[in-house]
Amino acid sequence: MGSVSSYETGDGKRYRVRYRDPDRASREKNGFVRKKDADDYLANITVSALRGEYVDPKTAKTTVREVGTEWITNQSHLKASSFSVVETAWRLHVEPAWGARRLGEIRFSEVQAWVTKFGAGIDGKPRSATVVIRAFGVLAAILDVAVRDRRISSNPARGVKLPRKGRKKRAYLTVRQVELLAKLCGDHSTLVYTLAYTGIRWGEALGLRLSSLDMLRRRMLIQENAVLIRSAYVVGTPKTHEQRSVPFPKFLTEPLARECEGKSRGQLVFGKGDAHMIRPSSETGWFARAVRAAQARDDTFPDITPHDLRHTAASMAISAGANPKAVQRMLGHASAAMTLDTYADLFEDDLDAVSERLDAVRAESVVGFSWGLEA
Repeated sequence: MGSVSSYETGDGKRYRVRYRDPDRASREKNGFVRKKDADDYLANITVSALRGEYVDPKTAKTTVREVGTEWITNQSHLKASSFSVVETAWRLHVEPAWGARRLGEIRFSEVQAWVTKFGAGIDGKPRSATVVIRAFGVLAAILDVAVRDRRISSNPARGVKLPRKGRKKRAYLTVRQVELLAKLCGDHSTLVYTLAYTGIRWGEALGLRLSSLDMLRRRMLIQENAVLIRSAYVVGTPKTHEQRSVPFPKFLTEPLARECEGKSRGQLVFGKGDAHMIRPSSETGWFARAVRAAQARDDTFPDITPHDLRHTAASMAISAGANPKAVQRMLGHASAAMTLDTYADLFEDDLDAVSERLDAVRAESVVGFSWGLEA
């Protein structure tokens, strides 16, 4: 496949390797001081070509920016909210640090050092594990593409140790606390009830249209998800790309009907009908004010966001005896396993109740009954 030859230089004899790559193009590499090194290089080239692992040395000079720019463009299959997160990680964290680097020059130890330093943050304020893992994921994915394109033989980012994401303690409201919050939210009480008793996402509630409500069957068809991205709403499908039918309790029928008054079937249930509601400020918005007012009346009332009402819905459904599959369908999770993992703490609480019910079942069946085996 190739040959090794010597040539003279001002510094003495050197060796040149000539070979043909898998595309039959002529290649050469000069400057080997020892013939053994040249022979080893040619042997490695030959073996990698036979295994289909040959990497053109010139392609390894391609920069991360060149591959990364193309990679970002190819992420158009992602939902708008997911694409925004990935693009931001690339633009703010990965490109500034790695954009100018050649693919073939990046080493595992460098990536590990970057992850460690990046996680340490700025001015003593460490970055969250989520931010670090997301930025690393973008870099690793770009290098994966470089491997598949035969620009480099292996991904130097794989195997890097990453920070662990801590499991955030979820806040669950009681039925009475939901009632208090709804009352304090005033004109937005129906939205609060809907979030707390159906478990639909904030964006799904904002995208709910009159045509999606079946008042007789008490069902809402979740077809749209309105996500705020850089001050503008982007409307798409629900998170799992699948529509679902979600039940709502009887008491919500009348409040939802009032939200629909004076609107056509194609208009939005919540808000004025034509424009999506603006998400309230996390500090000064109507929801945050209502939470503070509730905490002034109930010292056990937790700090919550609108999204936390989704967890409350899951909690109440599980407490009401709903099985994991039913909760999964209500919340729109990809699988029942995901529901069990997400709300493992709630199902753990049910274990005591299960054992108590089993004890009661045995007592009802055994007391007063005999197989005639008593001594």
